[in-house]
Amino acid sequence: MTTIAEKLHQVRADIATACTQAGRPAHAVTLLAVSKTFGPDAVAQAHAAGQTAFGENYIQEAVEKIAALQHLPLEWHCIGPIQSNKTRLVAEHFDWVHTVDRLKIAQRLSEQRPPHLGPLNICIQINVDGGPTKSGVPPEEALALAQAVAQLPHLRLRGLMCIPEPAPDFEAACAVFTRATALFGTLNAQKLGLDTLSMGMSADMAAAIRAGSTMVRVGSAIFGGRPAKPSTN
Repeated sequence: MTTIAEKLHQVRADIATACTQAGRPAHAVTLLAVSKTFGPDAVAQAHAAGQTAFGENYIQEAVEKIAALQHLPLEWHCIGPIQSNKTRLVAEHFDWVHTVDRLKIAQRLSEQRPPHLGPLNICIQINVDGGPTKSGVPPEEALALAQAVAQLPHLRLRGLMCIPEPAPDFEAACAVFTRATALFGTLNAQKLGLDTLSMGMSADMAAAIRAGSTMVRVGSAIFGGRPAKPSTN
């Protein structure tokens, strides 16, 4: 059986290859290991293999996992949808949030962030291709939301996140991700100081890296097939 450490090594090698093909240094792309539905033991194994950044979709499950692993120096990213009644849990336990697409959610995160934890890192989620089933703010509304979020205390606006619909081929996927990269540049032209483009998963990671992604989110290629989804967020 292939271990988590061996799978991590392969994913890192795949990222390095994609970076080389895109003419970028391998260190330009951060790996976010998506550990949703996997227990603390799996995360601890990944940490032992050198992984420190972990993404979680289900907030209640994540909070329990974070508590169980508080002895390890891990960085926790919320990459799932956030309901208003869960913002306090996110503000109190996570280091990053990738899924802000409403000012109301950002305001609640700002108000509920404990000051001693330092700023909560924020990515604006954009619906880059207009997918009908995808969350995210339309690209034409991203600048206004980003400017508003940048003014909130206890938050640090870091960049954009997107999850486009599956593309028919590599070039089509590159084209969609390039639109997100162009929007990233437009926002930075307004002196927002963004440094993070969270885009690309196992199936489209190479295309996202070609287009300029700085953070890719990979789960099953590291941890294996997923257990059943928990019943609560």
